[in-house]
Amino acid sequence: MAERAGLSASQLHRVFKAATGLTPRGYAVAERARRVRTALANTETVTEALYTAGFGSNGRFYAEADHLLGMTPVAFRNGGARTEIVYAVRECSLGAILVARSERGVCAILLGDHQEALVRSLRDQFPRARIVAAGQTFDALVSQVVELVEAPGLDVNLPLDIRGTAFQQRVWEALRKIPAGSVMSYSDVAKAIGAPAAVRAVARACASNVLAVAIPCHRVVRSGGALSGYRWGVERKQELLNRERGR
Repeated sequence: MAERAGLSASQLHRVFKAATGLTPRGYAVAERARRVRTALANTETVTEALYTAGFGSNGRFYAEADHLLGMTPVAFRNGGARTEIVYAVRECSLGAILVARSERGVCAILLGDHQEALVRSLRDQFPRARIVAAGQTFDALVSQVVELVEAPGLDVNLPLDIRGTAFQQRVWEALRKIPAGSVMSYSDVAKAIGAPAAVRAVARACASNVLAVAIPCHRVVRSGGALSGYRWGVERKQELLNRERGR
């Protein structure tokens, strides 16, 4: 690639990362992940899908499948049909809150005004998963999440099942490093992940976050400090920031 672009390998690496937010290798991994998701939905067998996506062997594919898909390839082909998602909906000071957990960890924290709408949103994310209302044993985990909402500056260590593209995960990791009570602009986040030109992609990654507060996208604002859109409402975003700042 460097030879075709008329650059040295190190120059290509810098230019490529500035434009995409990923190294050439990271971009290739992310692209192959995208291809395998598409192939699993459009081929007859998992084996056909993995070779279509560019994997050289079954062993290499299955070694990476959990990281790429968040579930087994067969479960992914079936829309998560063999995945069990346990959830509970409670009321908190910001309205209704839904907490959902897969076998890997908390996979969704959703805020809203109506419990029914939150459950529908969860089902839309996992259309063929087995969605199960939790019993009392789930209360301790829900209480931890509610605690994050009521006092978002607390350091609550939750087991998370974070699913997203390689670029989204880079953005979300950067968000988790923003101190409570502080904010960064989308441009700041883009620079922090080594992709200063990817401001719009950073904004899309923030909008795609389904783990409210645990991945603190409420700490990202417009250049100049004005609040921008927030998946769960700008008023909730402002309130979370106020709480972190002791207001």
